[in-house]
Amino acid sequence: MARMPSAERRRQLTEAAIRAMTRDGVSRTTTRSIAAEAGVSLSVFHYCFDSKQALIESVITTITDHYVTVVKEAIQPKATLRETVRAGFQAYWDHVTDNPGEHMLTYELTQYALRQPGFEHLARRQYELYSDTYADLVEQLRHTMKFELRVPVPVLARYLAAMTDGLTLHFLVLGDDTTAAGILDTITDHVAGLVRDEAVPLPPTAVQPTCNVAGG
Repeated sequence: MARMPSAERRRQLTEAAIRAMTRDGVSRTTTRSIAAEAGVSLSVFHYCFDSKQALIESVITTITDHYVTVVKEAIQPKATLRETVRAGFQAYWDHVTDNPGEHMLTYELTQYALRQPGFEHLARRQYELYSDTYADLVEQLRHTMKFELRVPVPVLARYLAAMTDGLTLHFLVLGDDTTAAGILDTITDHVAGLVRDEAVPLPPTAVQPTCNVAGG
């Protein structure tokens, strides 16, 4: 077996864990099955991850990175802010409909972490990561398209995380995305309507620091 840097090996095992958990469920996925999925020995797994908590945190962060990468590419500035924001939402939604099993896994991970003693902080970290990710994307747009908002960035970020989280779960349960376009249009219109008119001075309390996404 070829040697590779530990960071790369961790990524390999994390992706293998995502495939195994998506296929078999979190509770039925073992360290042995993940090692087999990755094509490495069990000792290599334990060298890269010293606990199941570390593995699950890496899985959560990596799944988020999967769709964040797609969204960041989609929200390159377009003719209007609304078009830019709508493209980002569409990119996220396309990822949901193309990868339903992976998104279903995120909810399973939340429930697992909440019910497993000592793992509760992972569920909190998961949802903090969603909000931090949206905050980072909003700040990216503010920087490139030069606008200010009527609400603090953390408030908008948590709102967006809650809206897309609920819409995703709705689709996974009902298997129907016929209303998704209209809902995303509504969210987009709301976000675009929160942009502050350039002639109105921005109160100091509305200036928010940039939120960065912590890696796993």
